[in-house]
Amino acid sequence: MHLVEAALLLSIVAVLYRLFGGPTSWDRLLAYNSASNRVVVLLAIVAIVSKQQIYLDVAIVYAALSFLGVVILARFMERGEGYR
Repeated sequence: MHLVEAALLLSIVAVLYRLFGGPTSWDRLLAYNSASNRVVVLLAIVAIVSKQQIYLDVAIVYAALSFLGVVILARFMERGEGYR
């Protein structure tokens, strides 16, 4: 299990590179979504390993809030910053 957790953390680091250095804002948004998904999977693995259900609850709430954040940001970016 530790190998899987380490691989997930390494992939999060790779996604963070795209998050901070993405050429477009759409790349940054996709990197944020990808990093959020990996964090949810990491929380689920921690919940299984530690046998504590609270981590699954946190993962579900984090996934829902992350989804809403991505949808709101995508809607904002689609309209453009100067749109009213």
